[in-house]
Amino acid sequence: MSAHQILARLRGRWPAAVITFLLLAALLNWAGLALGGLALPFVVLLDRLSSFGAVFLSIFIEAAPFLLLGSLAAGLVEEFVAREELARWMPRGVVGGALAGGLLGLFIPVCECGAVPFTRRLLGKGLPLSSAVAVLLAAPAVNPVVIASTLAAYGWGTVFWGRLLLSFLIAATTGMVFSRLVGPNILRAGVLTEGLPDKPGPPSAPQPFADRMRRVLVTGADEFFEMGRFLVIGAALAALMQTFIPQTALLSFGQGLVLPVLAMLALAVLLSVCSTVDAFVSLAFTNTFNQGAILAFLVFGPMVDIKSALMYLRLFQPRAAGVLVLVPFALSLAAGVGLNWVLR
Repeated sequence: MSAHQILARLRGRWPAAVITFLLLAALLNWAGLALGGLALPFVVLLDRLSSFGAVFLSIFIEAAPFLLLGSLAAGLVEEFVAREELARWMPRGVVGGALAGGLLGLFIPVCECGAVPFTRRLLGKGLPLSSAVAVLLAAPAVNPVVIASTLAAYGWGTVFWGRLLLSFLIAATTGMVFSRLVGPNILRAGVLTEGLPDKPGPPSAPQPFADRMRRVLVTGADEFFEMGRFLVIGAALAALMQTFIPQTALLSFGQGLVLPVLAMLALAVLLSVCSTVDAFVSLAFTNTFNQGAILAFLVFGPMVDIKSALMYLRLFQPRAAGVLVLVPFALSLAAGVGLNWVLR
């Protein structure tokens, strides 16, 4: 059986598995609510499983629409953006390409889940590596939806402007560093074409708009099925960590220059909250953690969490994915500690 046939079978089966898992999570949540008042050992376990189901459903339902949005955006890129046009728009130099990629993230309304399929299509079109990495990291942190939610949560203050500026700088810097540190063959084999429908060569005559939109939907569906399984796995892992790892242990690190930043960076990975709502989630920690820690949470979380790390491993080789995680972590830590030192 060929790899394409195996992938086709997986795409045909995984939606049923996901629906079954979602129904099981909902059932566990309902059972825990119905029996939560009983003090029986199995009910205690059921209550814990109910919490897992509720957290998993909240993460999945929150992230799935944005994955779909990013997948449709990937289809539009594939169908309507010509390689020659992209080459003319984007600078070819490492520094210019990374800065342009970071600015492009301002106009792409996708979260960390939708940014991966969108970036995969850009790479397939020949976008420079520094630009692609900058888009991948900047889009979830500085897109219009995130800007609006952060403004609503914090107003025109240090956190709002610090998030926008640091997210852009860290995304662009990571794009520059990434293109220098990693060698050739950093993408997983066949990742730019795997799972996509066979397409004919360039048409000799303009195609009807309806046909082109049909191909957009087909490409978007393939991207959604390709990346959706990693969203499910990542959401399940994040729900397990939130349910069975006491977060109060992290909350004890609320004082100092460095420890609060490390604690909030860990929470950013642990919670795996969608970047469109993480500003409101972070409000719960403002009385416990200082501004540097809050800002590190808002900058690092959209770039790296459990879901996005799994998707990075789907797109890049392990060493390249490690660089993509460690460089934003180090820069976010330095930025948070630096802000705490200035504001102490």
